Amino acid sequence: MSERRQADWQRVWAGGLACALLFIATAAQAAPSAADWLASMEQALRTRHYSGVFVHELRGQSERLQIVHRAGATSEERILSLDGTGREFIRRGGELTCYLPDQRLVVVEPAHDNGVLLAGLPRLDVASSGQYILRELPPTIVRGREVRVLEVEPRDQFRYGYRLWLDARSAMPLKTQLRTSAGTVLEQTVFTELRLLKQVADSDLAPRTAASGFLWARNVEAGATPQGDEDRESDFWRLTELPLGFRMTLRARQVMPGRAAPVTQWVFSDGMATVSVFVERGADALPSEVRPGHEGARTPATAGVTQLGSSSAYSTTVRGYRVTAIGEVPPDTVRAIAGSLAVPARTAPAAVPGAGRSSAAGLLPRVGGARR
Repeated sequence: MSERRQADWQRVWAGGLACALLFIATAAQAAPSAADWLASMEQALRTRHYSGVFVHELRGQSERLQIVHRAGATSEERILSLDGTGREFIRRGGELTCYLPDQRLVVVEPAHDNGVLLAGLPRLDVASSGQYILRELPPTIVRGREVRVLEVEPRDQFRYGYRLWLDARSAMPLKTQLRTSAGTVLEQTVFTELRLLKQVADSDLAPRTAASGFLWARNVEAGATPQGDEDRESDFWRLTELPLGFRMTLRARQVMPGRAAPVTQWVFSDGMATVSVFVERGADALPSEVRPGHEGARTPATAGVTQLGSSSAYSTTVRGYRVTAIGEVPPDTVRAIAGSLAVPARTAPAAVPGAGRSSAAGLLPRVGGARR
């Protein structure tokens, strides 16, 4: 082969190699990251109309639920239990209507979230919170569909993680799991049927429950109350050490159903997990195993934690005030956050014995993501 022809072949080979490397680099750059998939899932849940049937599993019990969801500026949906009780939930016009046939009861209350699935799954800001590791696992097949698998792993024991199976074509979550930091599955939701729709008619969101003769009840939304000179308890409280990553996002005094006096509420979040803390006068409603603190100190960790599904609740007393922390987090987290509230002894407000008795009027079956 002549030197000229050999040089020509070298140029062709070099050009082909350059094109191949450019193609590989472009493909790698175009491949969606785990954060991209998480954002696509959130976008799909916000903008897609869909219907289907999913199975919710929680602590060894399962329930089949049918869902119809209409997207929009304010999304609307209907959820019907296909097992046993026949419970039905309709969220429209800023209200959540709960049909409870086994109790012959209909309860209406304000609705605030954007739907069952969106309310219960990790949001995009989880990737930047620093308290979770977001990664993509090898793809797989779920019910004949190619899926991308995402893992949201907590960095410590103070929060739960998720594993998500997203449809590769629509980014809709076909399967979700709520998991402990050790990998134990607490809750699971799996779609057995899922259809993406072009539109949802009003009739598809109408109740299927025949509620003739049912008792109707309305839960009035808790309202804020102005602070007076004699009602400034929230100003006396001080935060000590919160679990890493949690910060206060809300503090307000609320007039709540079933309470004789206003309740002070704090909300703490790490960007995904949320814990609400309620402080009310009087400790007479506390469990018998909870002992009051001493001179403004927090109650020792001998008080018990109640677990309802994947949620944890912890109550303690601080200078005669009941402090209750509730959230879908591990027990250690509600205990630590409740324990972070303290009152300096010199500024502690006087408690009013017997006030603030609890009421079960606002307790309703709840479906949210993999929660209920």
